[in-house]
Amino acid sequence: MPDISTPTPLSRSGNRKGVLSGKVFGASLNGRRTNLNLQNRDNPEACSTAKGGGRRLLITAGPTHEPIDAVRYLANRSSGRLGVELANAAADLGWSVTLLLGPVGDATRAAVDTRARTIGFRSTADLEHLLAEHLSGADVLVMAAAVADYRPVVAARPGTGSGGAGGAGGVGGLGGVGGEKIRREKKNLTLELEPTPDLLAGCASRRSAGQLLVGFALEPRDRLMESAREKLARKGVDLIVANPLETMDASSIEATLIGSPSIGASPDAIVAQTDGPIEKSAFAPWLLHQIDRARAARRARGQAVS
Repeated sequence: MPDISTPTPLSRSGNRKGVLSGKVFGASLNGRRTNLNLQNRDNPEACSTAKGGGRRLLITAGPTHEPIDAVRYLANRSSGRLGVELANAAADLGWSVTLLLGPVGDATRAAVDTRARTIGFRSTADLEHLLAEHLSGADVLVMAAAVADYRPVVAARPGTGSGGAGGAGGVGGLGGVGGEKIRREKKNLTLELEPTPDLLAGCASRRSAGQLLVGFALEPRDRLMESAREKLARKGVDLIVANPLETMDASSIEATLIGSPSIGASPDAIVAQTDGPIEKSAFAPWLLHQIDRARAARRARGQAVS
């Protein structure tokens, strides 16, 4: 078995931040048993976040804005901080990073490491196009963006249902709403929504043999694990990071990592957990370490991962 002790992360300036606390289900931390059948103990490329290694990371971060009209949109409270921390930590490790970043605040955008290639998006449709363009060039996809589950079908019209024809979305964001602003009137406004495409499942359906895909499940605590396991199976990915609703727009995260048989985990197995809430800046290298472990497990199972 390889040494799966959590590594000491590096800050963007190269200064040590200290060892992370966390529970990793493996032989060398807390005496717990691993759910990953890892080999190649003497191969540092197999299971460590060593510098470089040719890893190519594609990561999404931030919310989506789904247009209602020319000035209004549906959104969520995602800050994008977690995705930015992951991009920065990967850049520190010498990974090649492409960050697809949604409409976040100026401070979050300014915090992105200049070594990461950053490409902006606004709507789900924008992100869908970018994923189609960049997925093939990545070894690892981390889908940290908070993508809308629904979007307006067409521009709403006061008192007339959804009104008119046309579809929402489109690169640039306005789609079927044209360039109009809905005027305020003394009538009810009905907004019809349609499901957005499942971007992560779409990526899984066209992945290459060597790619590792990571998703997130943000749910209330009482159904967090059930939802994470269902999502893992439905989307066909390798890892799901389960985290409670309190993570949204917070500086810390409390995470449980669920793995699929594709990385040697028992069905729906817990691969690792943080030891309670930790800062997102500390969680980022922790997760990258787990990703390297999963990639090593796929090697051990005979699946080529560059």
